[in-house]
Amino acid sequence: MSEDRLAGRQSRLDFDDGDSPALGYAGSGDDPDPFPAIAAEDAAPIVLAAIPGVVEPGPSSWFAARKHRLKRWWRGATPNLRGSIYMVSSFLVYAVMTGLFKYLGPVIPLVEILMIRQIVMSLIIIAFAAHELPAMIRTTRPGLQVFRGLVTLASMLCGFSAVIYIPLAQATAIGFSQVLFVTIAAVLVLKEAVDGARWVATIIGFVGVIIMLNPSSHGLEFYALMSVGGALFGACVTVSVRMLATSERTDTILIWQGIVLIAVLALPTWWLWVWPTPEQWLWLIVLSVFGTAGQWLLTRAYQVGEASALAPLDFSRLLLASFTGFVFFAEIPALPTWLGAAIVISATLYTMRRNAKPLIPAA
Repeated sequence: MSEDRLAGRQSRLDFDDGDSPALGYAGSGDDPDPFPAIAAEDAAPIVLAAIPGVVEPGPSSWFAARKHRLKRWWRGATPNLRGSIYMVSSFLVYAVMTGLFKYLGPVIPLVEILMIRQIVMSLIIIAFAAHELPAMIRTTRPGLQVFRGLVTLASMLCGFSAVIYIPLAQATAIGFSQVLFVTIAAVLVLKEAVDGARWVATIIGFVGVIIMLNPSSHGLEFYALMSVGGALFGACVTVSVRMLATSERTDTILIWQGIVLIAVLALPTWWLWVWPTPEQWLWLIVLSVFGTAGQWLLTRAYQVGEASALAPLDFSRLLLASFTGFVFFAEIPALPTWLGAAIVISATLYTMRRNAKPLIPAA
């Protein structure tokens, strides 16, 4: 049964439950009035209390009604809109994780942070679905799962190295080059149809990124190039997730990522290990939990929506990166950053509005 049919059926049930005639007294016309004469403002509570099974509306019923409306709205939303919500939510939790990477990176080796993060992520997944572990590990595309794990690791190593050693806003802005890589791959590899409006939004957003980079006054540093590499590998992750979405579950993709990353990181982590302090252990756990939530939300976003439709939303990370850098690391974005940010925000808002509209098939 389609979502539209389910929504229609639910609407009919809601009408039957909420719009039925008021209950009345079933006695004969000669019977005396079963309820005494009372003031109008007191009548409803006493009558409701006198009828068995009828309860006055309370806070719990109010929240239940709002929750029900939210579920109905979610079922009726387009796949691209739902994917957009998943994606923006992932950026919010990723902002916390990225700030902690920048804070811990100078004192703890990056491979160690990634290893701890991946172990915690795997334990969380197993704790929530231990009884389904055999089904989670089962995959029909092990080669693509391994490839996805390797490019994920490469993207993390490049991207987080840039985050640690160059300003947060700069690293994030350079990473936006992933948008072009994803859009092009969506056409060449995934065979998705990209309309002109999305191409325009992507290009305009990238122009905003170029303005923020201000390449005329600064040459590219090594870690800036690492950020570009992280964007390229991130595009490979996006495309591989989209390819796996046709046959694999979200938790299967994440558990295979854990297997690949732990296997590859084990030796370098042992070689470079530095014992964290109790405070650092706390932040490492917080980083890992937020990273797990962000990974699930981002994976789910690309399973629900089209990669080319969601890619321009990646620009909204700039605001979060600028805010985090300013508040926690005293990094003040330059004027080109603000100018580029204005362009990026416009492209992002337009894309979200575009995603809210159903796609019209070509004639």
